[in-house]
Amino acid sequence: MNDFVGGSRWISETEPELGLGMVLSGDARRVTLLFHGSGETRVYARQGAPLTRVRFQPGDTVQSHEGWTLQVEEVLEERGLFAYVGRDGRVLPETGLSNFISFSKPQERLFANQTDAQRLFTLRCDALAWAAQARASELRGLAGARIDLLAHQLWIAHEVAGRYAPRVLLADEVGLGKTVEAGLILHRQLVTGRAGRALIVVPEPLIHQWFLELRRRFQLGCAVYDEERCLELEREGLDNPFLAEQLVLCGRDWLVGRERRQTQALEAGWDLLIVDEAHHLAWEPGAPSPEYTAIERLAAHAQGLLLLTATPEQLGPNGHYARLRLLDPERFPDLDRFRHEALAYRKVARIVDDLLAYRPLDQADLDELGACLGPETG
Repeated sequence: MNDFVGGSRWISETEPELGLGMVLSGDARRVTLLFHGSGETRVYARQGAPLTRVRFQPGDTVQSHEGWTLQVEEVLEERGLFAYVGRDGRVLPETGLSNFISFSKPQERLFANQTDAQRLFTLRCDALAWAAQARASELRGLAGARIDLLAHQLWIAHEVAGRYAPRVLLADEVGLGKTVEAGLILHRQLVTGRAGRALIVVPEPLIHQWFLELRRRFQLGCAVYDEERCLELEREGLDNPFLAEQLVLCGRDWLVGRERRQTQALEAGWDLLIVDEAHHLAWEPGAPSPEYTAIERLAAHAQGLLLLTATPEQLGPNGHYARLRLLDPERFPDLDRFRHEALAYRKVARIVDDLLAYRPLDQADLDELGACLGPETG
């Protein structure tokens, strides 16, 4: 029905919150409606206008713009306009209806016969089905990066980002894309809702590189934090500047050198902490560096942790142990125990290499293998 008679009342299908609209004027191509309740005027193309004619049915209760109500007994129509007759004989023309009547709830829209075409319902169902399929995809959050992914990068990102609160060490050789892997993991964690707040701590010379990489490749906008920015936020009334942003990028030396900022970062709480060049965090038994101590405090409070570092053994077993200790201090509580376990792993790895190469095992290797597999394997 598109008989836009002057004074007739309509409701917008796309903006039902506007309330009742009244036709002011119209021609062969356009129609103008005034929504008195919201003070808005809309001009629609006559053909295909998203408007539904308002017609109340017997039994409905309607309200006039003067505030009195009427229970509809009969609906009359004259010259394209409706008039509602009440049980008490009073008549309320549709031009006198309250301007604040709206049909935003499903039940109200149904009773007012404000329904959409079947094709629109089918379109919405299809759109929801496609959206559900996209959300369920294993590549959600990984396929949109502006980069040609290498196979190992995609595998690592998919494996790590699928975890809840991942705590991992990314230790590829230089040039193999640890920054890209970290960006993919961060992006997927944010898209899937596993993380909402992330702190990225990098050496000062790499701040610009990280900022551009996250923006250009992943469309992630990080706030770069330094002392000037924190002071400005505090002047605006924020007690903790780190609560002003969801994604924060800052320099390691700046954060380490300011105890107050470290405390504020700890109190802000983070779903994911990313630390680049983690092999520069010097550590020796009983003598951790200030950089290591600061990151250790943050790592203990963050749910997830990504450490980007060079080849683990490059700085010796002590350095490798120090990084693993940040990831899981309960699993790696003691350096001597770690060295003992690492030595045992080397023996097993050598035996596995011999088996894969079809080389015979001596009795010592068989005994070692039996001890690893247990008595039930015989």
